[in-house]
Amino acid sequence: MRKTLALIVLAVSTPALAAGTVPYGSRAGMEVTVVRMSGLDTTKARIVTKHTRENAISFCRDYVQKVTEDCVKEELSVPLNDSVSANCKTGEFETFTGERLRFAGKSRSPSMSKYRIIDLATKQDLDGSSASGYPVAMMIYKALCPRTAPADY
Repeated sequence: MRKTLALIVLAVSTPALAAGTVPYGSRAGMEVTVVRMSGLDTTKARIVTKHTRENAISFCRDYVQKVTEDCVKEELSVPLNDSVSANCKTGEFETFTGERLRFAGKSRSPSMSKYRIIDLATKQDLDGSSASGYPVAMMIYKALCPRTAPADY
């Protein structure tokens, strides 16, 4: 029963999560493998991951366009937290690079982004661009809080 429920949650959250991965960056192949999940859509949502050799090979193949041992080693040396977490009630969550963010609902200025994500360190909204980290942040929030996150993102 638990396995079935976990598979259903995977299927309805995000395409990457359904594949067993979560993005940590905006470039092709910047993903980590899901090891376990707990408390999704609660005040203690957590996804534990591992940055695997297969993840590094995907990055080297899909973004760098050349798989070499140096590329794989360099990619595996990228400093990442081994989990992401969220309080889905308050919208606060943490990324793989340690950024503390808060999902804040609909944007006041939808020309920038449809939904607001606030960087808690700077109190500034992410502007919706890849450079700001917005798309990856939304995917992480949606993976942690699949029923709380907007379905239309």
